[in-house]
Amino acid sequence: MSTNLPKIGISMGDPAGIGPEIAAKALARKDIYGYCRPFVVGDAACMEQACGIAGTSLKVRPITNVGAAGFEYGTIDVFDLANVDMAGLQHGKVSAMAGNAAFEAVKKVIELAMADEIDATVTGPINKESINLAGHHYTGHTEIYAHYTNTKDYTMMLAEESLRVVHVTTHVSLRQACDLVKKERVLAVIRLAEGAMKSFGIEKPRIGVAGLNPHAADGGLFGWEEEKEIIPAINEAKKLGIEADGPVPADTLFSKARGGWYDIVVAMYHDQGHIPLKVVGFTWNEKEKKWNSVSGINVTLGLPIIRASVDHGTAFGKAGKGTATPESLLIALEYAARFAQARVKK
Repeated sequence: MSTNLPKIGISMGDPAGIGPEIAAKALARKDIYGYCRPFVVGDAACMEQACGIAGTSLKVRPITNVGAAGFEYGTIDVFDLANVDMAGLQHGKVSAMAGNAAFEAVKKVIELAMADEIDATVTGPINKESINLAGHHYTGHTEIYAHYTNTKDYTMMLAEESLRVVHVTTHVSLRQACDLVKKERVLAVIRLAEGAMKSFGIEKPRIGVAGLNPHAADGGLFGWEEEKEIIPAINEAKKLGIEADGPVPADTLFSKARGGWYDIVVAMYHDQGHIPLKVVGFTWNEKEKKWNSVSGINVTLGLPIIRASVDHGTAFGKAGKGTATPESLLIALEYAARFAQARVKK
């Protein structure tokens, strides 16, 4: 394996969920080792169990430092935190033990990236109730990363095929989200969106900016945020040479983006951006009563380190059954590697 490939640390996720299983299934793919050097941060015993659940013949090698990793196909290197009580682990159940294990894995992978021991991080799914039960009071991965990297200007980017979305607000109430749509924040997110697309090799990104209100307020009939906050932010972005368009009514913006009008979309709040991404990436098979596809990924922009993640939860209903798909994790690994390679080129 080339020593020039980016080292990527994968946090195991909640051990009571599907995180360990999808990590095992992803690292059972030989092609992964053609573009990155991956390893798991979590509990080695839990990953051994996950390899069995996933039906793989992979071996697990516990390590206590990145330098000990072999990055060899057929063996999963696990930075062993030894923090899962296997006797007490119950798949599909919320617990402080599982929440703490998931949190510690995320914290450790951040520390490794901040110390330049690895080139990128990829996160498995966590359960917010479990980590809060364990005493770690965060609303999600994004906020954990922002805290431990001391980052104030950041945003979430979701991606599924050619559809990419960044958010002005995320994990707050809808009422709070409306109050947080301010010119400075909208402009900051537009700039983060442009930077992300340039990292992907798009020299002049086309950015579609959503309205907050129905019909983007329709000239003030349905609200004032567009006129007072969003339009001034777009105009300021244009002065900076950014190709920003809007505000575009959200009910047409995403169709346009998927059709190729824009390289990335700026959404004003969580569900405005998440719903269209999941309509595209999550496909339910009614006849077979199963998900044919659970794809799409989450990237946190604005951090000093690279973080990509699956865009689905712990799927407690599937945990321990061997039926989870690693599709989203595989895409997250590809994105992380691509961002890491772009940073090296700079």
